[in-house]
Amino acid sequence: MTTSDIALLVLEDGTVFKGRAWGANGRTLGEIVFSTGMTGYQETLTDPSYHRQIVVMTAPHIGNTGVNDEDPESSRIWVAGFVVRDAARRASNWRSRRELEDELIAQGIVGIANVDTRAITRHIRERGAMRAGIFSGDALPVGAQYLGDEAVASLVRIVSESPAMSGQALAAEVSTDATYVVEPLGEFEGKEPIARVVALDLGIKSRTPYHLAARGVRVYVVPSSASFADIEALKPDGVFFSNGPGDPSTADREIGVLRAVLDAGIPYFGICFGHQLFGRALGYGTYKLDYGHRGINQPVKDVATGRVEITAHNHGFAVDAPVGQPSVAPFDSGRYGRVEVSHVGLNDGVVEGLRALDIPAFSVQYHPEAAAGPHDGELLFDRFISLMTHAKETH
Repeated sequence: MTTSDIALLVLEDGTVFKGRAWGANGRTLGEIVFSTGMTGYQETLTDPSYHRQIVVMTAPHIGNTGVNDEDPESSRIWVAGFVVRDAARRASNWRSRRELEDELIAQGIVGIANVDTRAITRHIRERGAMRAGIFSGDALPVGAQYLGDEAVASLVRIVSESPAMSGQALAAEVSTDATYVVEPLGEFEGKEPIARVVALDLGIKSRTPYHLAARGVRVYVVPSSASFADIEALKPDGVFFSNGPGDPSTADREIGVLRAVLDAGIPYFGICFGHQLFGRALGYGTYKLDYGHRGINQPVKDVATGRVEITAHNHGFAVDAPVGQPSVAPFDSGRYGRVEVSHVGLNDGVVEGLRALDIPAFSVQYHPEAAAGPHDGELLFDRFISLMTHAKETH
């Protein structure tokens, strides 16, 4: 390997992994996390929730199906950097349009290959998610290829001075700039919608409005900056808050909008970041997980039925709510009534769902709209429609 081919993955605790430059050359900084999905790397790359994160793929062989124009979850790649063990030499799939590395280069995504992703993953599991950087090409200081003390120290300093994920408000950086509408699809195309939903884009994936539209819903996707007055003007039957990046403790304005939705009695459904904001709107806290949940093979238990669902996750924060018996939502002396934890993660007991018992609102931490799967949680979209239908019948 020549000097020009070398890349270094540098963690803020001083750990360094030497590999091959892959994708764009240069420097990138972000929080390093790992994803356990064995497929769906294109959906991972284009998920806005990964904004400012360097993603380590635990599956060893990445890029073999190339890149197509049907699977992206947004209009661009959002990951800050990409770390793989064995990059495919060429794509081999009938749907492929481009090589993965060519796409990374075209979008300026700095990556690294030929590193021990198992060792990196174990390190993160033991030490926790942390700041990291990938350096290659002109971003490498003289002598970096030999892992000299001065060169490594300068790179660690750069990483340590970069922003941590805690305290970051990032939704506005990934949200749409203007409202757009997704009309009913499939058998509902051209017909009057069965419901009108306003979806607050905190980093929404394209699969989410698709699922609602395929069930006959007209979806108004609005910017994260939308006020309750903006939402109310669209006369929604329901309001949805999407997934997205950043620390939920920074989202005071969005939480205020959500409380206005709940006060108005409009049915609410939140996913991922929208779940965390729902928890905070109810008065519960949120906290940073050591290394988060990311991937498409996470087991979650539906508390009411005992059914175990295999689900897709992408979150580094969680809601701190009591598991077991329903509790009174702490905000404003119980203004929103009783709440139960509806879903629990089986790997570590993390709260994965909330259901309000006295107002029409619920949320889940995981991704029922998951692409490339699994699809165990898709019935939650039907539950949302039932909630809206019941609300219309009783008013």
